[in-house]
Amino acid sequence: MTSFKANSIPPNLTRRLYLSALGILGLSSWLTPLSAGAKQPEAMEAIAKIVGSNTIRDGRVKLVIPPLVESGNLVVLKVAIESPMTASDYVKAVHIISEGNPLPNIFTAYFTPRSGRADITTRVRLADSQRVWAIAYMSDGAYWQGHADTLVTLSACTESV
Repeated sequence: MTSFKANSIPPNLTRRLYLSALGILGLSSWLTPLSAGAKQPEAMEAIAKIVGSNTIRDGRVKLVIPPLVESGNLVVLKVAIESPMTASDYVKAVHIISEGNPLPNIFTAYFTPRSGRADITTRVRLADSQRVWAIAYMSDGAYWQGHADTLVTLSACTESV
């Protein structure tokens, strides 16, 4: 039979507290939203530089990235913009912006009516779980947007020490 001192904590209770704390810490990373507040200002500034005082409309832009990515080093990204691609109505440019990368502007692609279609498939690096935006600039001066969220389990774009 074991006897406990009046101020001592039973050994099972400390182990339970320790395991509970580890579990809560592990779950807290899943409970945080994909778009963390500290990451958004840079992305929003990048979008503001692109569009200026113009309004951005939702639609016409379809951005597809996998919802769950094992490694952020090579993430397949597909963008398609609905446009007839005629001389009077075509996509001039599409800007890809990420909320979580150190530099939010991932790339910009330019089109002409001779491009035929406004579709892109490429690979990008993503530093963390985040929302990625595609903003299309049309020949009539309008801006259209689309976005997709992804969960990255192994980050890329990190600085090595």
